[in-house]
Amino acid sequence: MKKFYFLIALFIITAHNIMPQDSPFYDAPFGGGGGYIGGWIVPNVDGINLQLKNFGVPSLPSSGLYTSGGAGFIYLGFIKNLRVGGMGFSGSRTTSAISYPIYAAPLYSYPSPIYNDAVYSISGGGLTLEYTLPFVKDIGVSVGAVIGRGSLNIQLYSNMGTTTWDNYWNRASGSSSNLKNSFWLFTPTLNVDIPAYHLLSFRIGAGYQYTFGSSWTYDNNKDITNAPSDINGNSFYIQAGIFVGLFSY
Repeated sequence: MKKFYFLIALFIITAHNIMPQDSPFYDAPFGGGGGYIGGWIVPNVDGINLQLKNFGVPSLPSSGLYTSGGAGFIYLGFIKNLRVGGMGFSGSRTTSAISYPIYAAPLYSYPSPIYNDAVYSISGGGLTLEYTLPFVKDIGVSVGAVIGRGSLNIQLYSNMGTTTWDNYWNRASGSSSNLKNSFWLFTPTLNVDIPAYHLLSFRIGAGYQYTFGSSWTYDNNKDITNAPSDINGNSFYIQAGIFVGLFSY
């Protein structure tokens, strides 16, 4: 993180030195910045919840999950109001339950509990293109898109909780499985950047993530076929964050 802020500061100093007032490009926005982005993404989890019921854990909430990440951009001085950058995000949600297996045993014994956990996670990132509307003054209102790659993961754990080293390697600890859906993403976006104090700006925005070219694998990249098409990374999201840099609105 220290290296990131150092690079931002170096970029700002360089920009001031190479872009004097009489530069032919000075009337075009020039600068850049980067920072932290927090978001809330709402994927469709209905198809997954049907399977989680069979696994024995509660359903994932349909309200979505929190994501955390970062973004950055620079203005292209020779293309007025266009800025190019990159972004990345990830977030996860866990649902858990404890069950007790039924098996024949002496009356004085109790079955060991089975701990079941399902972890749903989604992540993505890519190239960002944004066009800042020139007729909006004092704040930056930008329309654009993200083009990149992403994935959603479903990790299933079923074990007996705390165990010994030997029991673990004897598979007494239970089992686990990892399902992964990899995809390409295209996300139209609308962002509003509000300058705060000198080199500081706050961002709020929204978008809808469209996915295509997806494939399912499990464990160590073994293919899964005939997966339901409605279990994917298509998602509406909102975001808010704070940027540090040199801004032109």
